[in-house]
Amino acid sequence: MTDAQDPKSQQPKQPPQPMQPTPKPESDTSKPTAAPPASASPTPPAASPASGPEAGKASGSPADSPATSESEYVEPATPSTPRPTAKPVAGTAEGSPDMPPNPDTLTRPAPPTEVTGSADARAEKPTAPAPAAKPARQGSAAEVASDRNPIGSPVPKSGDDVKAAGLGSAGGSIGEAGTTGGASGTAGAAGTGGTGGASGAGGGGEPPHQPSFGSGAPRPGSPASMGGQPSYLQAGDSPWSVLRRIMSARFRAWYDRAGQRITQRTLKIGISARIFHPEPGSKGLRSKTLQYLEESIAHWVMSRDVLVFMIPTVDTQGLLHPSHIRLHDYAKHLDGLVLQGGADVSPLTYSEVATRHEWQGDRMRDMYELELLHEFVEQGKPILGVCRGCQLINVAFGGTLHQDIATDLPEAIPHVTETYEHNRHTLTFPEGSSLAQMLAPVDVPIVNSIHHQSVKTLGRDLSVEAVCAEDGVVEAIRYRKAPFVMGLQWHPEFHRAGGPEFLDCTPVLDNFLRAARETRF
Repeated sequence: MTDAQDPKSQQPKQPPQPMQPTPKPESDTSKPTAAPPASASPTPPAASPASGPEAGKASGSPADSPATSESEYVEPATPSTPRPTAKPVAGTAEGSPDMPPNPDTLTRPAPPTEVTGSADARAEKPTAPAPAAKPARQGSAAEVASDRNPIGSPVPKSGDDVKAAGLGSAGGSIGEAGTTGGASGTAGAAGTGGTGGASGAGGGGEPPHQPSFGSGAPRPGSPASMGGQPSYLQAGDSPWSVLRRIMSARFRAWYDRAGQRITQRTLKIGISARIFHPEPGSKGLRSKTLQYLEESIAHWVMSRDVLVFMIPTVDTQGLLHPSHIRLHDYAKHLDGLVLQGGADVSPLTYSEVATRHEWQGDRMRDMYELELLHEFVEQGKPILGVCRGCQLINVAFGGTLHQDIATDLPEAIPHVTETYEHNRHTLTFPEGSSLAQMLAPVDVPIVNSIHHQSVKTLGRDLSVEAVCAEDGVVEAIRYRKAPFVMGLQWHPEFHRAGGPEFLDCTPVLDNFLRAARETRF
């Protein structure tokens, strides 16, 4: 501080010469000072907001020159003990009312607007008594030395600003100009709180952004606040009971999906192909091998909303287009097999020789359909044979055939005529026939007859399901060691076109498709 600010100092000071590069003059102790004590020194009412040293200089000795340069400073005398002084320039360490005076702090001269004019003019201005300075809190020399703040430094934030920012969670109160800390904290410096306090910013309370809970109150959302378990659980629930319900729900969902797949997925039924062999000397299609199916058999199967696929022959040794596809692949991916009618079964297939040339049959088709039949039997898939298919099932399990009914059974009625599918006869069902249980009770079951070959010797594990009522010719057989392998000697696909008197064979088709759905996996 300057001598002019010290009320106890009796040493007058000599103002520095304006705009002189000479060294600063020493204080003249012989010149009396006119500065009153700090507690009663008058202050001009027109003084600028910067009080303290400026106020002291403005009301000091009349010898102060108005031409004092702002770049020159007066080196104050160092007192032996700190004494209360007037409030210094804001922004310095002494600007805080609770801080002790700093003798080493340089004072800033008053602005030109405050020091211009003569000493007499300044003396004529009315003065007001300055407020009594607060007693400075004594601090250690280290604290005082650390509080030095050069002129022009930014003023620290007030306590309200710091509280609004949410600071000071660990220290004590953060107030203005070195407010004391918490319960065990020490004094901070220039606007910072003490350390080690028990409470946070804003006078010891928690920050406003953190919710406060009671000592025994559980935090919202915790299991303790909900009685130890979520409210949607039952009172007696345990982890095992919850796990059991979860596994039960998963099993029901899987069961529903599996049931939907079993009951609603469209069935895929394969039909064996008819084969047309090239005719010698012909051109066009007649010179090619054709594979086809009759439209009536395909539409009869499709009438139950299933998909129909004609299964072609395979030739792994072909020279033109060899393939790695086998009939086993068709049996694996299809749900059932229908063997449609066509040419005679070759006598060579059941180890006999054809008695007539026109009864040689189709040996190539026999080999193809026999392999196909055995693949479906091994896969457990259902098989339905129609006309030729019924005869092939008997041959496949070791049975034989009558090459011609009229030749081998002269007492039999004609089973093939020029009327073709309109030729008819009645049926009888042996005791225990499963076919009789499938069909609706009919007084006189009538079927068509379009065949000149029939079952002669029954194959192994086969049973007769129906016979012709007029001559006893076998009309239906079943393989007993499979879910559904049945052969019908008549053509059920022609019955509806033949008239209402023909036997309705859709129950046979329904049982075949039901077995296909049950054995599809």
